[in-house]
Formats: sequence, C-alpha cells, structure tokens
Amino acid sequence: MATTTNYGWTTPDDTALVKDGAAAIRTLGSSVDTTTKALNPSTTLGDIEYRSATANTNTRLGIGSTGQVLTVAGGVPSWATPSGGSSNTAGKNGVLNSGFNVWQRGTSLAGSTTAFSADRWQSYRAVAGSTYSRQATGDTANLPFIQYCLRMQRDSGNTATNGLFLWQNFETVNSIPFAGKTVTFSFYARKGANYSATSDALAYQVYTGTGTDQNQLAGYTGQATPISATATLTSTWQRFSSSATLDSTATEINTQFYYNPTGTAGAADYVEITGVQLEIASTASAYSPATPTYATELAACQRYYYKHIASENVAVAFASGTAIAQTALNFPVTMRIAPTITLPASGSSTGQIAFLNSSANYPATIGTLAANRISVSTFSITTTSATSAFTAGNASVLFVTGTTQTAYEASAEL
Repeated sequence: MATTTNYGWTTPDDTALVKDGAAAIRTLGSSVDTTTKALNPSTTLGDIEYRSATANTNTRLGIGSTGQVLTVAGGVPSWATPSGGSSNTAGKNGVLNSGFNVWQRGTSLAGSTTAFSADRWQSYRAVAGSTYSRQATGDTANLPFIQYCLRMQRDSGNTATNGLFLWQNFETVNSIPFAGKTVTFSFYARKGANYSATSDALAYQVYTGTGTDQNQLAGYTGQATPISATATLTSTWQRFSSSATLDSTATEINTQFYYNPTGTAGAADYVEITGVQLEIASTASAYSPATPTYATELAACQRYYYKHIASENVAVAFASGTAIAQTALNFPVTMRIAPTITLPASGSSTGQIAFLNSSANYPATIGTLAANRISVSTFSITTTSATSAFTAGNASVLFVTGTTQTAYEASAEL
C-alpha cells in the first residue's frame, strides 16, 4: 500500500480493487484522525501545545493559574508563580535617599525638633542629646550591597528617655500614585551594643493624609495609620516588612521610625537603618533606590533642599550704584516651591560673603546682603548701604571668604 510523504498515512494503490475502496477510506480517515489528535492534544479552554520530542506529536500544557507566568524549565514551557513583589527596578520605590547616600547638610547632625539629617529625612527629638549620622554598612553578607546607613543614636551619658524619631514626608504629587493600592514598607536595621529600647524594639509606621504637602509633624488632615508595627532588632542586619492597602483618598504619605530609650545611654545606644522601600506590592521585592544613580538621587533631593558650596568666587555681579551691587543665581534643579534662602553673615571673615568691587577689593563698609526675586528656578542677591564701594555700571563679584564654604542654602522642604 502507498503512504503519504509527511505523515505516512496509508492510501490505496493505483491497482487496488474498487471493492476495497470503503476499507481504504476508513483506514486513511483513522490515520488522519490519530495524527490530528496528536498535533492538537488540548482538552480545556486556555490550554496550549508545544512540540514534543516525539515526531508528529505535540504535548498539552494545561492552562495556568491566575497570576502565573509562562517560563521554561528543563527545556520545555511551564507555568510558574513570579517572585513576590514588583521587579527590581528604579522607580518602584517611593522613598527618596533610601540608602542614605545624600547628606548635603553634613554627615553628622544633632537631633532637634526641626532638624533634617540625611536629605529628605527629618530627625526629631524633643530634648537635646541625640545624633543622626552617616555610617558605612560594612556588610555584603546580610545586605544587598548598600554602602551607607543612617545611625540614630542617643548620646553617651544622656539620661533623657524622650523618643528618637526619623521620618520622610512624601510630596502629594508622589503620594497619589499609591492611593488605593496594596503597598509594602520594608527596610534593613540593626542595633548597637548598648541599644536601650525595651525588648530591642524599633517601631515603624506609614501614615497617610488627605491634605496637600503637609508635614506629619503637625499632623495630617484626615490622618490614618495603615501600617504600625514593631521590629525586634539584633546586632546583625535583618530585613523587616509590613503590607497594607492605602485608602483611595490618600494624598499624603509619611514613613517613620522611632525608639524610646531607657536608663542612661551607653556608648552604642543606637539603631542603624538602610534600604528603606515603599512599593506597590503585596510582599517586599528586592531593594531598589528611587532613582538609578547617585547623580539622579542627588538631583531629586535638591528639589527640596540645596546647599551651594564655593571656594571664594561665587558669581559675577554688577554695580547699579555706588552703594548697590547685585547678581542672579540659578538653582541646579527646579525646586518644589520658591525656597527660603539662608545667606551667611556679610563680612570678610572666613565663611562670610560680600560683593567685591571691580578692583577685587572689599568695600570700606560691606553693607547688608539679602536674597530677593526668589522663584523655583532662580533668585538674586543684592547688597545695599555699602560705602566707598562700587562704580555704577562696573563689574563686581559675589565672594565667600575661604575654601569649600557655604555661599547660600535654599530650602523647599515640606
């Protein structure tokens, strides 16, 4: 009997008797049916097939479960549950400076009722006797290669038991994408040898509000606390996380840590925190900073605070009169709102600023320098009441005495 080229189906020979036609057709039809089924083994809506190792035979892969993804295992397709949380990509984390890399104000600062320490992180204690500082993590075994952490410490010998707080307020424009979503708040922490909180506890919260660009220190409008939990610390880095669904009306977010010390502080009454993450996910995913590089993280922080460091010459200026000089300066990024400008004292001592005349000399009387015409992108500095100072129309220079000195600070914090 003859056979087909591709599938080997049996067909009648040219000399076959007509009387055997029905049987031949049945034989051919049975072969076609068997082959067709082998190539189409699906039985259920949503099944898929893939080529098997057997010639002219496909293998059925039943429909997967909700949330599963198609992958390859052992060289063949299969369904698998994806790893928990969102993917490890910059942009999923709503916390800025979450690895505590950016410290424009300095890398060790005393806590107070209004202080900021690391950029975007407000440090609060109602009494003196605390320090917030940058530290190297020095650990690649228990951390995902995060260079720095923040140390929140009660100063050695301090007897006050007031709580030490650390928090970040999200701008409303950055809070709204989380509204109505299930979020996970995660971080790494470890304690110092003399950590004095009862039961080695570190409290952490996520607050939400319904106002616009408020600071949670004063309380949020419509305040809620979807996450409030306690981590039990050891001297080894551990990761902690909690999840909750935020209210759909949330327009503000605050992430917060605090501990209540006891007794008298030893030399290492501190907690260290790093890798802070708030993401839209039901479980914690691999840590990622909010932006991909240090440069972009610095720029994101400078939207809220910028310190201009200069060595002597700050900016070219001009004299509009014998007692008046002025200059215009640009911020490196667009700030959140027109910022509050803080200038050093006017004068010729180290760290002070002045306008020099066209001969690069200090005026006999330097006068008072003030910031004006402040916008989100630029502002001016003007001096008035200088004497024996300038020639109208001539050039001048804004000058800070010394090297690596603060020429001005601009704050647009919440």
